[in-house]
Amino acid sequence: MNKIYLDNAATTPLAEEVIDAMVDTMKMNFGNPSSTHSFGQEAKILIENVRRQVADYLHVTPAEIIFTSCGTESNNMIIKSAVDHLGVQRIISSPLEHKCVSESILDMKNRKGVEVNYIRPDEKGDIDLTKLEALLKSSDKKTLVSLMHANNEIGNLTDIRKVAELCKANNALFHSDTVQTMAHMQLDFSDIQVDFASCSAHKFHGPKGIGFAFIRKSSGLKGIITGGPQERSLRAGTENVAGIVGLGKALELSLNHLEEYAAHMENIKAYAVEKLTQTVPGIKFNGRSAEKDTSLYTVLSALLPYKNPLIGLQLDMKGIAISQGSACSSGASKPSMVMMMVLSEDEMDHCTPLRISFSHMTTTEDIDALADALHEISRDFVIENTNVEHR
Repeated sequence: MNKIYLDNAATTPLAEEVIDAMVDTMKMNFGNPSSTHSFGQEAKILIENVRRQVADYLHVTPAEIIFTSCGTESNNMIIKSAVDHLGVQRIISSPLEHKCVSESILDMKNRKGVEVNYIRPDEKGDIDLTKLEALLKSSDKKTLVSLMHANNEIGNLTDIRKVAELCKANNALFHSDTVQTMAHMQLDFSDIQVDFASCSAHKFHGPKGIGFAFIRKSSGLKGIITGGPQERSLRAGTENVAGIVGLGKALELSLNHLEEYAAHMENIKAYAVEKLTQTVPGIKFNGRSAEKDTSLYTVLSALLPYKNPLIGLQLDMKGIAISQGSACSSGASKPSMVMMMVLSEDEMDHCTPLRISFSHMTTTEDIDALADALHEISRDFVIENTNVEHR
C-alpha cells in the first residue's frame, strides 16, 4: 500500500540532511557542553552557533534564545514563571489555545489565584482585538496576554504585531505560541514586540524533543527547572546537543527554501479546497482555513456533511494518515474546544471535522487519493445508514 501522510501539523518527517547532521554530531561531538576540556567545548560551540542562527532569524540577541525540549515546555515555563517571578496577577487568553497553554493558565488560576479572562472568538475563529483592548484597559493588575500566532486546527492567523502594540500601550506582557508558524513565516521580533514565544523543531522537519523559548531580555523572566547554569540559568540540565544541531539544520533548510515551500503548499491547499468541494458534496471549511491571506498555508480544516467518528481509522486503513483535530486531543470522546467554538450545535451533532495539513512533500496526487477515499467512504456511509433506517 502506498501510504500518504497528511498530518504535518502534528509532526513532520525528518529531512535527510537533518538526520545526517545529527548522526555526525552523535558520533563526533559527544562531550558534555558544560565540561571545560576540548570535547565539551566543541559541543558548546555547536550549541552557540545554532543559538546565533536562531537569533539572526528572529532579529534578536542570542541571549534571548533558550533551548528547551519542545513548545509545550517553553509555553509552560513562560506562563508559570511570569506568574511566579514577574508578578502577573491576570492572564488574558482565548479558548482556541493549545492545551499546553490553556492548561498552564488553568493551573495558575487554581494554584496561584490568577484572574483569567477569555476573549471568545467569532464563528470564523477570529479574535476581536477591540475586546482585547477593552480588557487591557479594565484593570491595573499586572497582566499577561497569551494568544497563539496561528491556530493548530483551523490555521487562523492572529495579528501579533497589533496585539503587541496594544499590550505595550497598556503595560501588559505578551506571549505568543508560535509553534505552527516558526520557520514557516518570516518573523522579526525586533519589530514585532512580543515578550515571549515558543518553538518545536519537529513542526519543520527537525527532530522531536527539542525546541526553544524566545524570552526578551528586558522581561526578567526566570527559569522553573533548576539545578545548573545551563541556558543562562533559565533551563537547567545537560543540553541535547544532537537535537539542537538538528533544529539548526532544519531551520536552515526551511529558511533557504521558504518562498519555494510556501508557494508549493499554498497551491496544494488551493487544489485541495477545489478537489474536495467537487468530490464531497456539502463539504465546508472551518474558520478561515480555506482563505489564503488570513490562514496559515499548512493547515486546512474541513467539515464533512455527516457524522462518522471512525473516519480517521477508515482513512488510515486506506493508507492515508490524517487527523480529526489536534494531535494532543486525539482519542478524546468529545470535539476539541476549537471545534466547539467555530461549529454550531447542529454541525457538532451531524458533521465530522477533518484536519488536513501539508508539507513541501505533499503532492496533488496525495490530494486526489484523499478525495477518492472520502468519496468512497461517504458513498458507503450513506448507503449503510440508509439501509439501517429502512430496517
